[in-house]
Amino acid sequence: MVRLCETDGLSEDQTEILKAVRQFVDEQIIPVATELEHKDEYPQEIVDGLKELGVFGLTIPEEYGGLGESLLTYALCVEEIARGWMSVSGVINTHFIVAYMLMRHGTEEQKQRYLPRMATGEVRGAFSMSEPGLGSDVAAIKTKAVKDGDKYTINGQKMWLTNGGSSNLVAVLARTDEGEESPYKSMTTFLVEKQEGFGETAPGLTIPGKIDKMGYKGVDTTEAVFENFVTTEDQVLGGANGQGFYQMMDGVEVGRVNVAARACGIANRAFELAVAYAQQRETFGKQIADHQAILFRIAEMATKVEVAHSMMVRAARKKDSGERNDVEAGMAKMVASEYCNEVVQDSFRIHGGYGYSKEYEIERLYREAAFMLIGEGTTDIQKMIIGRSMLKEYKLR
Repeated sequence: MVRLCETDGLSEDQTEILKAVRQFVDEQIIPVATELEHKDEYPQEIVDGLKELGVFGLTIPEEYGGLGESLLTYALCVEEIARGWMSVSGVINTHFIVAYMLMRHGTEEQKQRYLPRMATGEVRGAFSMSEPGLGSDVAAIKTKAVKDGDKYTINGQKMWLTNGGSSNLVAVLARTDEGEESPYKSMTTFLVEKQEGFGETAPGLTIPGKIDKMGYKGVDTTEAVFENFVTTEDQVLGGANGQGFYQMMDGVEVGRVNVAARACGIANRAFELAVAYAQQRETFGKQIADHQAILFRIAEMATKVEVAHSMMVRAARKKDSGERNDVEAGMAKMVASEYCNEVVQDSFRIHGGYGYSKEYEIERLYREAAFMLIGEGTTDIQKMIIGRSMLKEYKLR
């Protein structure tokens, strides 16, 4: 039993689920992750295994064919999966966000139509909010949906779709009511069905191909180009336009917990590799773990891993209680991503020259950790969210 990243108060079911996921990671992901990542190869066998484990339906209610587990359970599973290979956690993350948005905001008809098939992995979700040159300025989106009777015609270009090629259901944010006073009330979320793959995946919808990235390999990250794509009003999430921004932000909150969990998993794996290597490598007649400089570095790494895990768990439990967790999720995401990078860099230094070799796992983690700094909003964005909330909470009377 490892000492770090333990979570108090878990049920027997949660413990068994995590045990099964960890075993799967140790046996089916870690042995092949680096090879598949270097090939930029989609991990189909791993994905099929996760389907069999029920991970795709982990949080979907039992009435819709899922396991009905909490955000905490999901986040802890993501932490384990990212410990094996962060890209695999990306395969299920956007799927999870779309399922969450359907559970929270979808009509009953939409839930019945999609959730049972999402639980089995037959329907795979992707999340589309960002656009070229947009970043975190969601209010500036240009993709537009024009209504004509009971139909909408969508035109625009979306960016950074994880699972853009492998998904067949995309939650897309578009501008609708141009006359609204607030730009936040002029956005609508559409449930867009498409075929898996690249090229024209639906009439008027093109997925050009995979974006070549520094890390986060294996999983497909794409653009989506809408040219007179026609959909119907029953594909509007929740059945009413103008709610898209709030629905997406709700999804982003759980997404930030997810990124925090991913960062925790990467950091934990980097620590495991460092502490093992430090006991194997010898210099000046003794293992490098016996040198005080390395010993202190190991102590700091372990503490950062533990702090990040604890904050991630708190943010997940806050959301599970039914409360908003924008501050807690922002804090967890900020701390976990920053500490992840620091822990990975320390592990890289402990490995010395071997850390720069692609034969060693730490080289992959070094590239993966960088993505944690920008996924679901940069550290600066989290600081803005946290700071504004603190000023509101502690406003002078």
